[in-house]
Amino acid sequence: MTDRGTIIEINGPLVRARLPGIASGEQVRLGEMALTGEVIGLDGDRALIQVYESTEMLRPGEGVTPLGYPLSVELGPGLLGGIFDGIQRPLKNLRDQAGDHIPRGLDVPVLDRDKLWSFTPNPELKAGQEIRGGILLGKVQETASIEHRILAPPDISGELVELAGAGDYNLRQVIARIHTPLNGIRELKLFHRWPVRIPRPYARRHEGVAPLLTGQRILDTFFPLLKGGKGAIPGPFGAGKTMLQQQIARWTNADIVIYVGCGERGNELVDILESFPQLTDPYSGRSLMERTLLVANTSNMPVVAREASIYLGVTLAEYFRDQGHDVVMLADSTSRWAEALREVAGRLGQMPVEEGYPAYLASRLASFYERAGRVKTLSGESGSVSLIGAVSPPGGDFSEPVTNHTKDIIQTFWALSKPLADARHYPSVSWIESFSDAVEAAAKWWSKEVDPNWQEKRILALNLLSAAEELARIINLVGAEALSPQQRWTVEMATLVREGLLQQNALDDVDSYCSPQKQFALLDLIIGLYQQGQELVKANVPVSALLALPLLSRTRRCKNLYGNDQLEELTALGREFQEELEKLHRKYEEQKA
Repeated sequence: MTDRGTIIEINGPLVRARLPGIASGEQVRLGEMALTGEVIGLDGDRALIQVYESTEMLRPGEGVTPLGYPLSVELGPGLLGGIFDGIQRPLKNLRDQAGDHIPRGLDVPVLDRDKLWSFTPNPELKAGQEIRGGILLGKVQETASIEHRILAPPDISGELVELAGAGDYNLRQVIARIHTPLNGIRELKLFHRWPVRIPRPYARRHEGVAPLLTGQRILDTFFPLLKGGKGAIPGPFGAGKTMLQQQIARWTNADIVIYVGCGERGNELVDILESFPQLTDPYSGRSLMERTLLVANTSNMPVVAREASIYLGVTLAEYFRDQGHDVVMLADSTSRWAEALREVAGRLGQMPVEEGYPAYLASRLASFYERAGRVKTLSGESGSVSLIGAVSPPGGDFSEPVTNHTKDIIQTFWALSKPLADARHYPSVSWIESFSDAVEAAAKWWSKEVDPNWQEKRILALNLLSAAEELARIINLVGAEALSPQQRWTVEMATLVREGLLQQNALDDVDSYCSPQKQFALLDLIIGLYQQGQELVKANVPVSALLALPLLSRTRRCKNLYGNDQLEELTALGREFQEELEKLHRKYEEQKA
């Protein structure tokens, strides 16, 4: 390990120190308070360090202690249900030790070293076998919902000397010994460390085949995201980004959910930290926290910790991916992360480009999102990491650099609209500005699992909404009286699509989550009503007569009246509507005769 160094200069979160022999990226402790920092630049024997805690009261001349390893995370049993700060310090343990006001430099173990875990070794492993990184050593039942697979660290290779038998072990005890050609005997425990800035390796990458279902109709039906995909939720202040991310975290069909609050307001994060432990997992009926990890890094915390929190979250996601799980990571928000890059770049004197952001903004965003994907792991399992980043463009300007670069990188773009949010239309996802590159792949899944007509109905609904937008401009110019009967019916049916399908109440027990089958049933019902009504309008049935039918208001309420297990009632309702429309048609045919 490098000898202790000395602080020379302090510039906000950046510190220069004399540290001969230090490696770039190495983690250090600074001063008497033992603040956590990371070396980000070298100039001879001088090191530039970014500090993840406030540097107030830190003085030149104080010591710097290298730790001998880069900024890393501890990976092992005990992560699930945890709430961590941006550098993986467990907030509950910090609070238990220091109270509400956590002092700087406090160092507590990330994972409980003394808790016993019931370990079941892999029966296929025997002494003398060749061991490679990622191979399954055994299993631990971490929660009732999730089985934690203990894997050999990715960077290890050698011969298995000894594997512990079944029993209870804590994180201090050795569960395997491996003879490596370079370092001799290496002892493995139930946990290991991994640098956050280095993506964990995998065997090969696969294309996504199944959608990440969220239970939100406008996301799943209109702009799907595949498991292993990259998505973004851009929107101005007050458009509902955080609420939408909470809905995704609660209802997604992923095995593991990781929520990273990166630079967001403290009151929003407090709401999340308090509400998540109270939620019930809809798939297991148990606490949602049994398959959830939270990383809390509020806007008043040191700015460089925002960057670390993003990498911490994605490394945790890759760890559970390597166990064969489907993981979704929600980052709220990447704009705050980019602001941290901008501030640090300014202090470093780097040349600013677009709106003061550093020239490497696009490459940093791309390298983060590229850690998403569906892969075959080193152990032969199939796992995925889906990344969904919220973006907070100032004033809702989607042409600003962070949103613009993100749009070029991701596959699914859920653009939030302030006018929709002001009209209390939630989720306020704009069907005009949003897009998804995953529709063709998702269509195969929907056709096989739900209905072969999904793609056709989806296109009809989007075309209907697009046509209504064009007609809205005519109405604004010359009034609704200028519309033809068919155009009036189009406008009314587009309103029904918005209110009866796209609008969703997160606080309603029935409407908060919508299964794929119910999503299609509602879509089919509304599109069927539109098409049948269109035929009647062509047959000169007055639009006013169609709009007077009570079935329209009943259709608007279907999403709240019928649960996910009442699809037969929705089908029967469609037949009833068809009979009403046929009866109306006969009435006007008789009048003409």
